[in-house]
Amino acid sequence: MATLLIIFAKEPVPGQVKTRLCPPLSLEEAARLYGAFLSDTLEEMGRLPGLTLALAYAPAAARTFFKGLVPPEVSLFPQEGADLGERLTQAFAWGFEAGFATVLLRGSDTPDLPGDVVLQAAAALNAGAAQVALGPSLDGGYYLVGLVAPHPELFREMSWSGATVFKETLARARRRSLAVHLLPCWRDLDHFEDLSAFLKHPHPAPGPGWRSDLLGRRFLGETVGAVGGMDLQGHRTGPIMVDNG
Repeated sequence: MATLLIIFAKEPVPGQVKTRLCPPLSLEEAARLYGAFLSDTLEEMGRLPGLTLALAYAPAAARTFFKGLVPPEVSLFPQEGADLGERLTQAFAWGFEAGFATVLLRGSDTPDLPGDVVLQAAAALNAGAAQVALGPSLDGGYYLVGLVAPHPELFREMSWSGATVFKETLARARRRSLAVHLLPCWRDLDHFEDLSAFLKHPHPAPGPGWRSDLLGRRFLGETVGAVGGMDLQGHRTGPIMVDNG
């Protein structure tokens, strides 16, 4: 059964992404860190068997940037709509119109999300055990939503800036008698507290989130340690020492 995974992403332009991490990060550092989020997400999702990948990008002028970032087999299309609900609706429509029976959509703010979580959502939907898959975030939103048919009513007139997005989406699905498969709760890296919590646990290469971990520690002045590592392009390096001063 054909399954599509769409990754929502923004071009990592300083002042346009991850501004809630500033301070302590500068706008340039926050943009570079988000670039690491993208690379980690694409790497982990690219390992998953049985899924076709696509990336929905913003702004519309960012196609050239993303064309240079993703492998040629990853389809690219711009996000369209006045708010997140419209952009989600349009992205799902794109996937179903392309002929996919199951469409998953995930954000790019959870660089350490293991691929097994996404495969769990795909398996539940493809087996007919659920019609909706939802991955709740700690902030009250969700990091992943999956469908086996279009349901724009799940996204229409939602208060996207609030902390009840996940609960309201779940309630809407249940009111329509849609079976929902719930995934583990995961943390979006939006605020300094989120990044701090993320860095309390190691993310060794080549596992999910390793670039984001390495760069976050560098920017926050923490010691990664005198151990063999990899650079941000995935090449093996010698000992990594980060100045604490």
